[in-house]
Amino acid sequence: MTDRRIRVLLVLDQLDHIAAGAERVALSLAVHLPSDRFDVYVCTTRIGGGPPIAELEAAGARHVGLGRKGRFDVPGHLALLRLARELRPDVLHAHMFGSNLAGSVFGRLARVPVVIAHEHTWSYEGDPVRKLLDGYVIGRLADAFLAVSSADAERMHSIEHVPRGKIRVIPNAWIPRPDAGSGDLRTQLGLGPDVPIAVSVTTMRPQKRLDLLAEAFVRTLRTVPGARLLLVGEGPERPALEAAVDRLGLRDAVHFLGYRQDIDAVFAAADAMVLSSDFEGTPIAVLEAMAAGVPVISTNVGGLPDVVDQTLGVLVPRRDAAALGDAMALVLGDRDLAARMGAAARKRAAEFTVDRYTERCGALYEELLAASRRRR
Repeated sequence: MTDRRIRVLLVLDQLDHIAAGAERVALSLAVHLPSDRFDVYVCTTRIGGGPPIAELEAAGARHVGLGRKGRFDVPGHLALLRLARELRPDVLHAHMFGSNLAGSVFGRLARVPVVIAHEHTWSYEGDPVRKLLDGYVIGRLADAFLAVSSADAERMHSIEHVPRGKIRVIPNAWIPRPDAGSGDLRTQLGLGPDVPIAVSVTTMRPQKRLDLLAEAFVRTLRTVPGARLLLVGEGPERPALEAAVDRLGLRDAVHFLGYRQDIDAVFAAADAMVLSSDFEGTPIAVLEAMAAGVPVISTNVGGLPDVVDQTLGVLVPRRDAAALGDAMALVLGDRDLAARMGAAARKRAAEFTVDRYTERCGALYEELLAASRRRR
């Protein structure tokens, strides 16, 4: 092992105040990698600004923004190659498809000893060009291709033909958020302590199938008529979802809370966390709910079976509104069951801490770098 710190260049498309799951994972990794072992740079190829960048700098990591204008901005892409040649990192760790492709190609051209691609999940359906690039470009050029769940790892190999020996599984972590103030959300919403509340914390995009969640909640209300559903997040599907809520007669039972930082207050008010997605990796919001002692009700997709068992939640088939509605009714209608599941969830969340996640990534960097030096 060298006597100097390992220089790590983390590459992602953007990082700003509305950072989603993958961006938060990359940010947390940059902030928590031990500074006595790792010298960390974060490159945002398109957008970088706001509190996340300040958090990076406070932790001693450095940020480089390339300001790439779009997919076909060739000078913007070449700026990453120049950066890799100037910084001479030991490890280039890219996140998500666009950065995985650019990082793998330019990392190799810049002779970076270790190149890692990190897939935070996609549907693995359609898009033959992406499958080809994942399997035969990224999967061949990168030293390791990280998956966030065993299901994604299997799809990488069976669908995209990524070499099995390149695939590593490192589940996400639950990530403590900056203190955004607290308060009694139930009081703010005019909901008493006995009102059963389900919460969904997610970006409102088609993958999340929030239309299905609305349909399912109609069924839940037949058994638990006083229940309420809190929707936390923003996204392109919000207008259509609001229209669906009105059409289903749910306006009094569903609360749109928008994007919020005070997730601790949200989960403190919740009796259950619900996810209705068509596909997932290992959702950070689910891990956050578990850490807060909240049971999980979710479609059985992606990494959820790796995390959620019958002691701490309920998994149902995807696209099955009836099963999802019945599962919410089961948990929201039985306070004792919800309490037992919540306690089990909190205990299980201890296996998915930021420290453990960072330790796994750091160990992978050291392992691959040692192997690269042996080859040389």
